[in-house]
Amino acid sequence: MKRHWVLTLLVSAALTGSVLAWNSVRQEREFRRLIAAGDLAVSRDQSSVAIEAFSGAVALKPDSMLGYLKRGDTYRRRGELAAALRDLRRAAALDPPAPKPKELLGDVNSALGRFERAAEDYAAFLALDDRSPRVLYKLALARYRHGQAAAALEPLRQALAMDERFTEAHYLLGLCLRERRRDTDALRSLRQALAINPAFAPARAELANLYSAQGRTREAIQQLEALAALEPARAERLVDVGIAYARAGRVETAVLTLGRAAEQHPNEPAVYAALGRVWLDVAESKLDRVALRKAIEALQPLASRANASGETLALYGRALFLAGDAMQAEKVLTAAAARLPVDPRTFVYIAAAAQRLSRSEIYRAALARYVALTGSSAQLLSERVENAIEQQRSLRLAGSASSPGR
Repeated sequence: MKRHWVLTLLVSAALTGSVLAWNSVRQEREFRRLIAAGDLAVSRDQSSVAIEAFSGAVALKPDSMLGYLKRGDTYRRRGELAAALRDLRRAAALDPPAPKPKELLGDVNSALGRFERAAEDYAAFLALDDRSPRVLYKLALARYRHGQAAAALEPLRQALAMDERFTEAHYLLGLCLRERRRDTDALRSLRQALAINPAFAPARAELANLYSAQGRTREAIQQLEALAALEPARAERLVDVGIAYARAGRVETAVLTLGRAAEQHPNEPAVYAALGRVWLDVAESKLDRVALRKAIEALQPLASRANASGETLALYGRALFLAGDAMQAEKVLTAAAARLPVDPRTFVYIAAAAQRLSRSEIYRAALARYVALTGSSAQLLSERVENAIEQQRSLRLAGSASSPGR
């Protein structure tokens, strides 16, 4: 009898083990099926379907890192960053030697603007796998965005030692070097980025800024023209070219460039604001009433819009004041001063208009705002107000001198 019970127990144990083994195999197969289904949904941009599949995988194997990793990454792609952090932290805790959760945590923290924390995550990845140029670049970018340009240099050099054709790394190195006031080295890095990828617009834009800062106007304009050719749908690219020509004293070319921009982008306010600015600068510098009239023609339709920018209103107000309409100029300039950011010169012209209209209270308020914004003295503001009034007088005299019968 005893022997019979022993045999029965052995058979039962064997059957139980077989059932458990079979259930384990089925569970593993279902887990892998759900992971594969989630991956397929991700490839088809079906994030909701993917999350449902990965959630099923997590429910089947809550102690497996993979389900949390996949679902966390899908949440990250959807922009649901809090959910992504939760899953990716769980994945990292379940499998500490795995580098991928740490990289994705860095990506999420970077998207949240937590650059110091992101840098720590990327550094943790690199402590496990230091042969990834991609993650070295991410570490450098997080440090740069956190205001640590110097600390970004070494990971960038390591990344470029592994992949010398890493365009973005050359570009970021240029930014960091410029931040460190090493402009010659920065130029070299930016040029190298463009040698690898001539269509990489950020490098051209930064190179144009650097050339402009160095007073190398011709080279700056060449880069801006190349940008405009690369991105013809962006009106601001042609606007930048036009403004660069104007600053170089080539007003006719600037106007032609901005006129071309107006033809290509007839509904873009920035184009007409730039035209107004160029004509206003000509009017002020050359006491040219024709240029002043053209400035007003370009700016008036923009300034009449409910969503007109403070910059546009300030330009239009200045033009109105110089044209002799102090009352309307004061109204427009006051509206400009109420919209941030405010150009301190706005208060110079408010004060000038107030002085012409004998409105001492408004004059004093404008003076106080100007001093608060710039830290300059009231005496400096008074001198600038007088200069503005003298320009107005000179333009009126120029107009009288050129009138018929004079």
